[in-house]
Amino acid sequence: MNRLFFLFLIFFAVSMIQSCTTTKKSIMRNDPFIGKIINTKTNQPMDFESLIKDISTYDVIYLSEKHDNPEHHRIQQRVIHRLIENGLNPAIGFEFFSMEDTPDLLNFVDSGNVAHSKKIEEIIEADLRKKLRWDTQSDQMWCYYYDLLSMAKKEKLQVAGIDLPGTLKKRITRKGINGISPIEKEQVFSTKLSDEAYKDYMFSIFKAVHCGMGHGKMQSRLYDTWVARNDEMALSVTRLYNHRKGPIVIIIGGGHTEYGLGVIDRVATIDNTIKQVNIALREISVNPSDLSEYLMPLDLEGFEKVPPADYLWFTQRVSYADPCEEFKKSLQKIKRKPAKK
Repeated sequence: MNRLFFLFLIFFAVSMIQSCTTTKKSIMRNDPFIGKIINTKTNQPMDFESLIKDISTYDVIYLSEKHDNPEHHRIQQRVIHRLIENGLNPAIGFEFFSMEDTPDLLNFVDSGNVAHSKKIEEIIEADLRKKLRWDTQSDQMWCYYYDLLSMAKKEKLQVAGIDLPGTLKKRITRKGINGISPIEKEQVFSTKLSDEAYKDYMFSIFKAVHCGMGHGKMQSRLYDTWVARNDEMALSVTRLYNHRKGPIVIIIGGGHTEYGLGVIDRVATIDNTIKQVNIALREISVNPSDLSEYLMPLDLEGFEKVPPADYLWFTQRVSYADPCEEFKKSLQKIKRKPAKK
């Protein structure tokens, strides 16, 4: 693997994880779309109560976030609270945890059955964070998801992780799906969905996210990981559906649900009777844009042209800074460093 590309991946991953606490302050832009909810079937704005009424009839509700945007997590809590107030009993599935983490998540929820002192609550939180391997990650990012777990504990909601185990994800990214061992492959569920147009599209996304830098083998491994994760999360969603008492709310990154692809089409492949709805929590664009630009369908051969989500809920951006400019500066520093002998 190209050394600079590998160093970039490390830099990019770290910057994304730490962005909640280290993003530089920038001037926030006022925009008429901030706070607006758009029904993409009608292209018309709607109020919160109408949104809740609409989505309450669905089996699976995706609240598709940008991970480091605090407003997205506040909206998620607001939606879940209102579903509960309306007499529903939602379960919550988390992209950021694996299905293997579910017993630890449920133990935490069960701990709400007994009153604890503040000190004991802090011990319980620290223990959970360590078990979930979040003790070395950003405090702010942990708080976003811990707040949702705490709400589930208070309301006695079922929770579950839906992703692959972290170590297995890293193994696939490093070795590719064909490079992992037969025993590991048995742990990877596949919907058998395969499409070259979608693969090419995702390669273009990987390249754009990596600031135009491309590395064929690495992109192929990233795609292997992407597909394996989406397949696993789709399987997890269907498992939750089979044991549901109410709607299933999925907390997930927007890239996994955009245009009904990623997880959503794979859930439909496993069980096309499941009614799914996607609310995209969407940051406004860097530059002012018309609604038509936000609603632009994906033009991909073999796929239906649909808007990015069923509903768009617009929010302020976390930052207007260009992450690629920061990377370029860091890359120049790496290039200038003398090689170790």
